[in-house]
Amino acid sequence: MRISRSHQEWRALLPPERYHILFEEGTEPAGSSPLDREKRAGTFLCAACNLPLFESKAKYDSGTGWPSFFQPIPGRVETKRDFRLILPRTEYHCARCGGHQGHVFDDGPPPTGKRYCNNGLALIFVPEAEPLPALKE
Repeated sequence: MRISRSHQEWRALLPPERYHILFEEGTEPAGSSPLDREKRAGTFLCAACNLPLFESKAKYDSGTGWPSFFQPIPGRVETKRDFRLILPRTEYHCARCGGHQGHVFDDGPPPTGKRYCNNGLALIFVPEAEPLPALKE
């Protein structure tokens, strides 16, 4: 299930802004993603490999300007500690390709109390009525 590519390979496959977020752990400006306002039923996939990461029923408006979810699909994201801003944070990424998605915080709504704060450019939204695309190899 896991895939591994070099940074050079990912850079050739992705638009520069997606590559920067997914594989250089960048962050898009708050309020810049239309996915923050997406309200339709559907699935949010990793923009690098198409692995489904979140269902729309777990999405909520956190008021932060980034798409936010209270839980991922089980087994689809992995976490690690991030000390870039001095204070430790928990970064999460796609369990299949390792693409950086965002950070998880303990200030979300019930039932989990978690806020998975995601970069919109790290995701692709597929409405419920449409078939999910094949996983990228």
